[in-house]
Amino acid sequence: MGQKVNPIGFRTGIMLGWKSRWYASKKEFADLLIEDQKIRKYAHKKYKFAGISKVEIERTRDEVKVILFAARPGVIIGRKGTEVEQLQDDLQALVGRRINIKIEEISDPNMQAQLVAQDIAEQLAKRGSFRRTMKRAMEQTMEAGAKGIKIQLAGRLGGAEMARREKQISGSIPLSTLRAKIDYGFVEAKTAQGHIGVQVWINQGMFFEDQDDGADAQEGQAQKKPKRAYKR
Repeated sequence: MGQKVNPIGFRTGIMLGWKSRWYASKKEFADLLIEDQKIRKYAHKKYKFAGISKVEIERTRDEVKVILFAARPGVIIGRKGTEVEQLQDDLQALVGRRINIKIEEISDPNMQAQLVAQDIAEQLAKRGSFRRTMKRAMEQTMEAGAKGIKIQLAGRLGGAEMARREKQISGSIPLSTLRAKIDYGFVEAKTAQGHIGVQVWINQGMFFEDQDDGADAQEGQAQKKPKRAYKR
């Protein structure tokens, strides 16, 4: 029996920061946690074509700061920022607090596990071949510069009578190495035969890779001996 853990949760607080950054008393904690969940669910549902990979939330006493990481920020912003204002009003009505929205653009969507999983789920919902879809997603991610990728599908694949799992791996995926920058995404593809679970792991390299390599190189260099001065 496999012992599996979410790679992001495994590294949170050690190598990664928290997605919700605020402090609350015991009385308020549960209510604020539910508010965060409502904000995330609403943003993902309304802008599912904007390619939102994650939503970070920061709270002060006066307002809630919502940071959206999106592959297509233009979909959220809209013409002259009208969509952002509408989203701000909707979220304020939803949670009853003042909302401040910030949008960050994702430079390479093929390196984000959640976006890769969403793309695979869309292809499966359109009745695409699951093996071809997996292969194409893996090739695009590896071409984008990933060190490794693992994709696992679970459900009635290809409309089969019995549910099963299919897994493909390319490159290296060191899940137990905390220094490895492993991104994880999960989406359910809604097909006519039932839901198919799509899991994606992407190895984006190592944390603090550049600094460590520089330090090791400096330590590894042998000290140069001073040149001898010969007297004639």
